[in-house]
Amino acid sequence: MLGNPKEKALKKLRKDLRSGLYSYLILSILEREEELHGYAIRKKLSELSGGKLVPSEGALYDILKSLKKYKLVEDLWVEVNGRPRKYYRLTELGWEVLNGLREEVETIIKTLERWGDEIGRL
Repeated sequence: MLGNPKEKALKKLRKDLRSGLYSYLILSILEREEELHGYAIRKKLSELSGGKLVPSEGALYDILKSLKKYKLVEDLWVEVNGRPRKYYRLTELGWEVLNGLREEVETIIKTLERWGDEIGRL
């Protein structure tokens, strides 16, 4: 039994859609908040999306590791209440890439809005 083809397709396409969106949102959050630890980033994503777009902890740290690999974020250790915590912040390259992505996201939003207008006229 191969499972429900609709559910498999939705799961795959949602994962694809969200992976790039999460990276963009994390960069945007760090732009605004400057420095945050992973839990605070995850909490902010939950707040922004009403709990609908929240990566698992493992996925979040994989995304942060990937952003670090591309030198878009850097991490630093900060002592909070006597405990070391890893915080993340944008690099200069991260700022530049975020601005380029912002243009792409604006194009996507405008396209979706136009598509919605088209559907509304049908």
